[in-house]
Amino acid sequence: MTGQPHANDSVQLPETTLSPSVLSRATTAGVWALFVLSSVAIAVSVWGGYEWHLSGYVVVDGLTTVVWVVVTFFSGIVHSYARRYMAGDARVDQFFGRTFGFTLLVMAVAAADHVALFAAAWLGMGLAMASLIGHARGWDQARAAGSLARRYFVADSGLLGGTLALLAWTTGTSSISSIVARSGSLPSDLVWLAIGGLFLAAMIRSALFPFHGWLLSSMTAPTPASALMHAGFVNAGGILLARFAPIFVDLSTAMALLVVVGASSALLGQALLLVRSDVKRKLGASTVAQMGFMILQCGLGFFAAAITHLVLHGFYKAYLFLFSGAAVEQTAPAEPARADVGLSGVVVSLGAAVGGGALFVAITGKGAKLDSGAFLTLVVVLTTLHATRDVLKQSRLPSRFKLVGLPLIVVVPIAVYGFLFNAVSALLADVPMTNAPTELTAVHLAVGALFVVSYLAAEFGWHRSSRRLYVALLNLSQPAPETAVTTTEDYNDA
Repeated sequence: MTGQPHANDSVQLPETTLSPSVLSRATTAGVWALFVLSSVAIAVSVWGGYEWHLSGYVVVDGLTTVVWVVVTFFSGIVHSYARRYMAGDARVDQFFGRTFGFTLLVMAVAAADHVALFAAAWLGMGLAMASLIGHARGWDQARAAGSLARRYFVADSGLLGGTLALLAWTTGTSSISSIVARSGSLPSDLVWLAIGGLFLAAMIRSALFPFHGWLLSSMTAPTPASALMHAGFVNAGGILLARFAPIFVDLSTAMALLVVVGASSALLGQALLLVRSDVKRKLGASTVAQMGFMILQCGLGFFAAAITHLVLHGFYKAYLFLFSGAAVEQTAPAEPARADVGLSGVVVSLGAAVGGGALFVAITGKGAKLDSGAFLTLVVVLTTLHATRDVLKQSRLPSRFKLVGLPLIVVVPIAVYGFLFNAVSALLADVPMTNAPTELTAVHLAVGALFVVSYLAAEFGWHRSSRRLYVALLNLSQPAPETAVTTTEDYNDA
């Protein structure tokens, strides 16, 4: 399109340069070096039982090392991918500088034991991500998306900073570990103020409903930045709740609130998937759903399960975003998927679901008692059932393979999840309240019934019978108007 006039001549992306970036090579090598060091730290912690700390300022415990290994690995992949993806961009050095800085800030959040350091790193990682979202300075929509995200992140940083200041003032200590250790002596009113600030900060940062707008409006970010955002940045909400769990884990009302908030976003995100056709916003809706499941697991008292979930989701979502371009190229007309899987398909699906649930209980021990572990097992059963039926509908497999091989293929990931859950639980053994199952309540039963009904509605296509529901979901999935790309001229890079 170069040299041709456009209606939107004011939109000009920066001129490109093909000169190699020294900073991109240096930061890529640096982040992989951090990954190696983090891996050594976690190995030494496991084998030697060591915990490093600078009293009142930094603590390197199980949660810290797990987050360090995960974030440096994802960042290393993103850095390596971006060296080719961002080649020729006039602001390539700024991109790599901010990406590397973002990685350091996430590591600081995971290790910070001083309220000021934690709050500053939390704000810094938000500002760095907002800058990456608005990387294309000559693109009006990108600048608007970056500005929108920045407002959200400053708001949640203000909430968190105020909450931490209140806790520090009341307890007379600026150490996070000391604050959570003294949480049992805090006045009830102050505890609920703290819970409100922590929950809202986690919801905004993890893009839970009704704060999901910034995430669905962030698609102007370069694909490597989107991968890092969905694989790492949004997980900060789960890390925050895991770190401050002792403040609210013994309050059944607070835990039930987390269950409702997480379940709402999980169901909404899955529903938004049904009405989106563009690849990146479908991935965004998926992230809303997965972050909902992560917060739901926190509400069930299984913070180790939430950390396990964010690790697996990070791997999956980073791959999908970095592969999104190829996914678009491979989209082509194909034979429609069969809607009816037949009686044998129903038998296979139910068998895989029951087997997956039983395997999860056998490996983790969760669900063997009538507590919140039973709810977690229900989620595993429904997930396995959905995955099995989805494979059956979209593939032509021999009947013999369906009856024998398919259940094994679907159930194996459940085994991987179970063993990883146990491993993360062991690594987080020194973190307070890593596994604190709650009693089953009417809230759990109601949410469980809602999950089952929602699954049946999606399975039988009941949602398609309501135009009003479709329009409502479509409206909820829309980005902010100023960030939406609506004409081909918006892509003018002449």
